[in-house]
Amino acid sequence: MSVGQLNAMDPNSFNELKRLAREKPDSPETLRAAAKQFEALFLQMALKAMRDATPKDGMFDSEQTRMYQSMLDQQLALEMAQGRGTGLSDAIYRQLGGKTELPGAVIQPLNAGKEENQGFDIGNVIRRPAAINAASSATAALSKAQEAFAAIYGDDGEASALASRLDMAIQGAREAGGQASSRARAFVDEVWPHAVEAGRATGIPPQFLVAQAALETGWGEKVLRDKDGSSSYNLFNIKAGSSWSGDTVARDVTEYNGGGAYTERARFRSYDSYADSFRDYANLLAGSTRYAGVLGQTDAASFARSLQQAGYATDPMYADKLTRVIRGTTLRTALAG
Repeated sequence: MSVGQLNAMDPNSFNELKRLAREKPDSPETLRAAAKQFEALFLQMALKAMRDATPKDGMFDSEQTRMYQSMLDQQLALEMAQGRGTGLSDAIYRQLGGKTELPGAVIQPLNAGKEENQGFDIGNVIRRPAAINAASSATAALSKAQEAFAAIYGDDGEASALASRLDMAIQGAREAGGQASSRARAFVDEVWPHAVEAGRATGIPPQFLVAQAALETGWGEKVLRDKDGSSSYNLFNIKAGSSWSGDTVARDVTEYNGGGAYTERARFRSYDSYADSFRDYANLLAGSTRYAGVLGQTDAASFARSLQQAGYATDPMYADKLTRVIRGTTLRTALAG
């Protein structure tokens, strides 16, 4: 099945996009497919807004008809985006690094007709690997697009679900570059001793704990901070319940309930160091029967799935995201470096 045959009713239809991101992260086909998915999301939200503005008290209106209407709108949005669309996918494609070639255009060599440039050798120009360039551009553009959709549509559950799927696909593209960023290496070096200590206390491989901290904080870049800018050192985004007597930081967070997303204000624990964060997380897992199934897990998918089943996170894609980070090239290369 090609990317152009996506079916909104079939979750497996995203597998082709994920395969392309993994195998050909720098290809125009991959970037074009991701761009068209964002345009489909935009069109789907526009159709949804139109439906919401339409009276729903007709003779034939019911929960069933509205459900099938929503399914039809999803597929219609995909079909529209796969055609000429609105032009949004073209703009996103260019932002991702794709190049549009004009029909019949002839690209002349840089030194054509210029005697003084005959000695110029383009092969001597230093280049970064194309896969890394494309993956970096795609990831940056993805974040900007997600922020734009969030600003327009808020925390719509359907938009969040599709954005999560695309996030996973682009993450695959980034990891396919085969190199861990200096940020990832620095993060792993800083937290590894604490992860080893927490691993001994929980029976969980330390690399699993590092991966979860990386997922929760974007490799340490998005650790929660107080109003004065000081770090909370909360690597696992543990909330401050009634039993917590230490310092806290407050943030608006996105939660999921019944497939829909909503925003709420929450307070999170604040620590004095990353060591304290790992120690508290180990105590949380070991000290609660709720996480009994998590302790001692040495398989990546089982660890991630048991965390989600225990209710650690409400994001329906959390286990998949965590498994991908644990098994990803970024963590593996950072650990080896």
